[in-house]
This record gives sequence, structure tokens and C-alpha cells, in this order.
Amino acid sequence: MAFSTGSSSGPMAEINVTPLVDVMLVLLIIFMITAPILSHKVRIDLPQPSATPRPPDNPVDPIHLQIKQDGSLYWNDTPVDEAGLKAQIAVIAQQANQPELQIDADDNAQYEAVARVLSDAKGQGLVKIGFVNTGGGQ
Repeated sequence: MAFSTGSSSGPMAEINVTPLVDVMLVLLIIFMITAPILSHKVRIDLPQPSATPRPPDNPVDPIHLQIKQDGSLYWNDTPVDEAGLKAQIAVIAQQANQPELQIDADDNAQYEAVARVLSDAKGQGLVKIGFVNTGGGQ
């Protein structure tokens, strides 16, 4: 609030607009610089719709791999050792339509066993890997 040096005894009711003008000029300059950048067009090749529906993928039954607490492995409820597991993963990894490998590890299973299975699956080229929890470990 500014005070008058004149004869009136009340305060002056004038607003200082200089800071407002400064802020507005800065905003104007910012918008003048950024507006041409925002109007730059980017070409995107979008897929074209077709009248023929896409044929559904042939559904493949997933492979259920259980890892027990003691490290034993079960391929679709059949016991398997690590060498047999690698061989079976190699077979399904070569298929054109790979089934999903669903890993069901016991809550108390060693992480090393799970990591070995994941490493073997990735090393063989298996791309569809999932984790399931049957809730039996609680």
C-alpha cells in the first residue's frame, strides 16, 4: 500500500501493474517460442482396417510346471529331472505356436530352482512364460 504525501489523510488506492505486465510479457514470449514446436506434424503409419476378420490363433493347452519345496519338478503332473526339463522346453520352443509355460512354485521352494527354470526357458527361446499360484502353501 502506498502513502500519499499530499494533503489527503487516507491511503492511495492505486494498483501497481508493472509486475503483472512483466509476467504477461514473459508468458507471451514463452508461448511464441513453443507454439511453432507444438504445431510440428509427425507422420504416423496406422494399420488399415480390413473387411476380413483375423483368423483366431489355434489355442494350445498350456504346460503346467510345478516346482516343489524340495526342488523336484513336475511337467503336467509327471515327475521330470533337469535334463528332461531342458529337452522338453527345447521341443516346445521350436514350435511355431508355442504353448505357455505356467510355473507353479511352492511358497517354500528355493529361488535358485525357479531361477534355473526361467534361465533354461529363456535360453531355449521360450517366450510365453507365466506364473500361477494355486494358494496351497498358506
